[in-house]
Amino acid sequence: MRERVILFLASAAYSGYIPLAPGTMGTLVGVLLYGGLSRLPLIGQILAFFLLFALGVWSAGQAEKILGKKDHPFIVIDEVVGYQLAMFLLPSTWFFLAAAFLLFRFFDIWKPFAQVEAKAKGGWGVMADDLIAAFYTNVILHLIYQFFWTG
Repeated sequence: MRERVILFLASAAYSGYIPLAPGTMGTLVGVLLYGGLSRLPLIGQILAFFLLFALGVWSAGQAEKILGKKDHPFIVIDEVVGYQLAMFLLPSTWFFLAAAFLLFRFFDIWKPFAQVEAKAKGGWGVMADDLIAAFYTNVILHLIYQFFWTG
C-alpha cells in the first residue's frame, strides 16, 4: 500500500505512466493544479508550493528506490511543482498559461543545467533541473509581462 501511495504521488496521479511524453502529461497535471492553487491568496500559493516541493522531493526519492532508476520517466511530480513556479506572480491568462507550458517544457527537455541534477542526490536531483527550468521560464515571462504585455 505504501508503494502505491508513493508511486501515485511521484507519478502525479499516474499521469507519468502515459507512454507518450510522460513529462508533458505531468506538466498538464501541473496546469490543472495551478488552476485551483491560483485562486488562493498569495501566502496560500507560497505555502502550497513549498508543501508540494517537499512532497515532491520525498516521493521522487522514494519512487527512485522502488523503480530502481534515477529520475525514472514515471516520476513527474517535478513537472507538476515546476509549473507552479513557472507561473508564480504571472497573470492567469491563456497567453501566460500556454507560454509557461511551452517554455517550461523546452527548458526541461533541453536541460542546459543538467550538471545540477547529476550532482544532487535522490528526490533533490529529480526536482532540481525542473525548478531551474521553471525559474528560467518565470523570468522570461516576467520580462514579457513588464516590457511588452498590454493585455
